[in-house]
Amino acid sequence: MSTILSLAPQNVWKHFYSLTQIPRPSGHMEKVTEFLINFGKGLGLESFVDEAGNVIIRKPATPGMENRKGVILQAHMDMVPQKNNDTVHDFEKDPIETYIDGDWVKAKGTTLGADNGLGVAAIMAVLEAKDLKHGPLEALITKDEETGMYGAFGLKPGTVNGEILLNLDSEDEGELYIGCAGGMDVTATLEYKEVAPEEGDIAVKVTLKGLRGGHSGLEINEGRANANKLLVRFIREAVASYEARLASWEGGNMRNAIPREAHAVITIPAENEKELLGLVKYCEDLFNEEYSAIETPICFTAERVELPAGEVPEEIQDNLIDAIFACQNGVTRMIPTVPDTVETSSNLAIITIGEGKAAIKILARSSSDSMKEYLTTSLESCFSMAGMKVEMTGGYSGWQPNVDSPILKAMKASYKQQFGVEPAVKVIHAGLECGIIGAIIPGLDMISFGPTLRSPHSPDERALIPTVQKFYDFLVATLEQTPIK
Repeated sequence: MSTILSLAPQNVWKHFYSLTQIPRPSGHMEKVTEFLINFGKGLGLESFVDEAGNVIIRKPATPGMENRKGVILQAHMDMVPQKNNDTVHDFEKDPIETYIDGDWVKAKGTTLGADNGLGVAAIMAVLEAKDLKHGPLEALITKDEETGMYGAFGLKPGTVNGEILLNLDSEDEGELYIGCAGGMDVTATLEYKEVAPEEGDIAVKVTLKGLRGGHSGLEINEGRANANKLLVRFIREAVASYEARLASWEGGNMRNAIPREAHAVITIPAENEKELLGLVKYCEDLFNEEYSAIETPICFTAERVELPAGEVPEEIQDNLIDAIFACQNGVTRMIPTVPDTVETSSNLAIITIGEGKAAIKILARSSSDSMKEYLTTSLESCFSMAGMKVEMTGGYSGWQPNVDSPILKAMKASYKQQFGVEPAVKVIHAGLECGIIGAIIPGLDMISFGPTLRSPHSPDERALIPTVQKFYDFLVATLEQTPIK
């Protein structure tokens, strides 16, 4: 039995434990959807799945609270499936193995799923509780937030009726978020006809791993290495100096996770193998020197592999390498009026090259629509020059802050009353579902908050145990003090 079941508040951790036992990687929501519907119906509450696959559960107001504004408790049911290279884990079948390390809950070699499992668990605790005071409640648990916010985009007006939305998907306890960045997926594709390797060439597979990765919004300003951007430096030099040719490339696997690993197969004349291996070692040392204060040791290795049947034609190869090298990655600009908060950034997330096809995916973010347009146009220009077809999809605007929000005023007062300090009020450089839901249901009064998490979207994901109790107590107090209609 997991030791997290002994943690406080037990009514939240027991539900989080249940969620760790149910496979719920983005794109595979069947089991967790059934679990949540059965949970709601088991409590005798109205529970249903909408057209988009979101779970909605309604709980009536407690006696004497019927005149309060209705509250929508919102979180997402999916988790990011990331694991260490040496971890054997099938996210579609296997439970998440948790353990306690000091004040933190972690997972063994995989993402923890506290993003957003702890938010869902807190909602379940509220729905189950019989001793709380609250007005009319609706749980809105959305599907596939991590891969494109599909549940939020598919929400239809009238599905939920509340006037206040509490999003439980931010990751610093003691902070109230009243705005977030918008985003856009930029995908560049190209088809080509492979050519045969030169006679006498050998094939070498280079593998870059050991990077920290992390959330491409919340941690984009920490200067972490991007595996694709490091690998292109090596490949460009190998092509220029050792007659290397690119056969295939696989880097990154999630649009909103900083790539932690990448590998490529290249061909070279046999007589250049020793020099190439020297370049691998040189790059490994160089990358570790450059990122010594940020990354754990970066591992860059090479091994002989079977010669592939085909490789990328030289001109196309050179154009692809130049475009990847030039692609904007990381922070473009901070918010001028809030200089400690990122305004605009991009994540060179996924590269797949091989078997006659190349695809490059970037997630661009900005809390400014005009800067988002500027950034996405820059990326389009970069890859168009390489002859690639560039598509923009999944665009969503940022959530514009309302400093005069009634629920914000109530929550600030409540937090200070409970904990003796003012909560910080912030705008987050990540794509919260509030912006999308607020556009579908105009006039919602919205706040996002949560317990403290670190390194979501990576196997280093962890939840700070003491903050979960504070988060839940604050949620309960907020529900009790909801404004009158």
